[in-house]
Amino acid sequence: MWNPQTYLRFADQRGRPFFDLLARIGAESPRRVTDLGCGPGNLTEQLAQRWPDAVLQAVDSSPEMVAAARERGIDAQLSDIAAWTPPPGTDVVFSNAALQWIAGHTELMVSWAGLLEPGAWIAVQVPGNFDAPSHAAIRRLAEQDPWSKVLGDFRFRTTDIVETPMRYAELLTGAGCAVDAWETTYLHELSGENAVLTWITGTALTPVRDQLTDAQWQQFRGELIPLLDEAYPPQPDGRTYFPFRRIFVVAQVGG
Repeated sequence: MWNPQTYLRFADQRGRPFFDLLARIGAESPRRVTDLGCGPGNLTEQLAQRWPDAVLQAVDSSPEMVAAARERGIDAQLSDIAAWTPPPGTDVVFSNAALQWIAGHTELMVSWAGLLEPGAWIAVQVPGNFDAPSHAAIRRLAEQDPWSKVLGDFRFRTTDIVETPMRYAELLTGAGCAVDAWETTYLHELSGENAVLTWITGTALTPVRDQLTDAQWQQFRGELIPLLDEAYPPQPDGRTYFPFRRIFVVAQVGG
């Protein structure tokens, strides 16, 4: 279950990769723009502002996120991104921090390139931080008793979830696209008590939360806090620096 309020706690920092990705898309007057993994819709609104004459399609697999997007006036659809195919006239396929949740998403991207018309754009951003200390701490705790028994066969996300920029470029170039791929590590300056825990609660910890009772969840969080404090020590003024690597791919079909 996704919590839009928790996710939006760091909306400004989470939004930076979105705008960096959006800036590299060269589409001028697209007919249809699709936001795959629209979340609560706060950033989907920016797509509507850039291309006000386009038909905007917003898709997310979370009922909570779809409801939050609809509250903003966005006609979001509850659907599995893995089952989505581009409707006729789609000129921009945009996905910000969503495809990492989908096994085989590289094959999906290649399939879209084969279905879209020449000149259409595919723009994707995925986290590249699965080897970060935050994720290592979650894995280490989940593998200890009693959590290894409570979580059973659950396996937290590993580094092979996403590809390198070069690999994405190779795959989409092979599909006939002109590709711009890169990576950036953002140094987020977070404030508040247990800021890193709050950040990952809104994203990375969601599948862990789904496996635990309320009491177990509070205990797991409590045991995770000192591990995160060790990895990301708060500054004397209360700030916490949180490095976050992101991977970007912008491809133009037939470019």
